Amino acid sequence: MATTQADAVDTERQTPMTQLPEGVSSPRAKLVYLYLATHGAVCEDDLCDGLAMKRISLYSILKTLREGGHVEKADGRYALA
Repeated sequence: MATTQADAVDTERQTPMTQLPEGVSSPRAKLVYLYLATHGAVCEDDLCDGLAMKRISLYSILKTLREGGHVEKADGRYALA
């Protein structure tokens, strides 16, 4: 019996597992994407603290994710598009 994406569940947390979109290829972009997938909409400070990442690095990654249509910014918070 084949497992579909809808069937894939993290058994410890009982949440659907997130699959990365094809356009997200760099390790840091994947990290930011997965952080947003698990934490929902967050401000830049939360991303910096949660990922132990410098703001200057984060800006570049978020810009790339926004241009690719993967992330959006609203009311000062970033979330998956």
